[in-house]
Amino acid sequence: MSIALHKTFSLLLLIVIGVLLKRKILKEDHKNGLKMIILDLALPAMIFVALLQIEVNQDLLILPILALLFNGLMLLATRYLLPFFGVENNTPTMRTLLLLLPSLAPGLSCFPFIVEFLGDEYLAWAALADIGNKVFVLIIAYLLATAWFYKINQLPVNSNWGKIKGLLIAMVREPINMVILTALLLLSFGINLQALPPFLSESVLMLKNMMTPLVLLYIGIAVVFNWSQIKMIWSILMFRAGITFLFSGLLIALIPMPSEAAVILAIVFPLSACSFWPFAHMSAVKGMESLDEDAEKKEPTFDLALGINVLAISLPFSTILILGILSSASYFIHPYRVLMTGGVFLLAFIIPKLIQVFNTKEISTLGFSETKVKDSTIND
Repeated sequence: MSIALHKTFSLLLLIVIGVLLKRKILKEDHKNGLKMIILDLALPAMIFVALLQIEVNQDLLILPILALLFNGLMLLATRYLLPFFGVENNTPTMRTLLLLLPSLAPGLSCFPFIVEFLGDEYLAWAALADIGNKVFVLIIAYLLATAWFYKINQLPVNSNWGKIKGLLIAMVREPINMVILTALLLLSFGINLQALPPFLSESVLMLKNMMTPLVLLYIGIAVVFNWSQIKMIWSILMFRAGITFLFSGLLIALIPMPSEAAVILAIVFPLSACSFWPFAHMSAVKGMESLDEDAEKKEPTFDLALGINVLAISLPFSTILILGILSSASYFIHPYRVLMTGGVFLLAFIIPKLIQVFNTKEISTLGFSETKVKDSTIND
């Protein structure tokens, strides 16, 4: 058995253990506590160690820009392509998908696997790229959510600077971003991990080592087995994955990559699960709608039930994809194979839709024929 497959099976085993623990962890507070430990302690420690072990140069500043570019392209693809397959514009469903599909949550679905398969250096690259994604999920997604709310309710657009300022402060105060800023500051003074006091570096390393097993257990605990939801949302996530593969394929074809690991990073990072932040903005808009006495007479801005289901299913979906790619990394180092994979995912999304449309037209044609037969019988 290859080293990659051995590592993959060992990681999958931890997910299975998490699934078995679902019966023990029934309260949502317990899951949230585990998630807090991961996002506020273990993940920042992992990123801190990774950043202090690399040499930051100006070339890496393009990473947040590329991540933000992906967010924008996915937003456009969702807006202009999904209407061809039955998702109507200016509906709660479309607005929900417009916020969720372009967003990324690499902390739970991508970072642990990057560090296990690619190493600390590329985890640091991914953490820097996530800064661009944070701009989208915290700022741009919020502006879109509130703009749609004002438009639907025909309200004057109030100044959002106060809220944006609060989101920027929250972005800086988020443990992961604080760690990134601190690590970059230390590196600017030539301080790396070896230069830190031993008691501090050892504590950080111990926290870092908690990350991967905790995340895998959390994935197993959080996974939802609701097959009716999975069937409906799976095709939407296939569309998202198809567009993502095409984006990554074009990226690695047009931009020279320094290593094969960088190529794989460019593929797996955009395949991260959907972020919770846009859903938080949707919930805030729902709260504003609840204050409106005529809310029941108006169309809701978002479909929160769809949003939470997309979040629940995108985590295991992304985990399976990312593990599969990392386990067979040598296959995906060629751009045309990445583009071909994107085409396959899009076909898997498109073909069932076309069959459904064809069957609908066939039924309506048969109905028309039967009507003509009845009319001719009456005339006779």
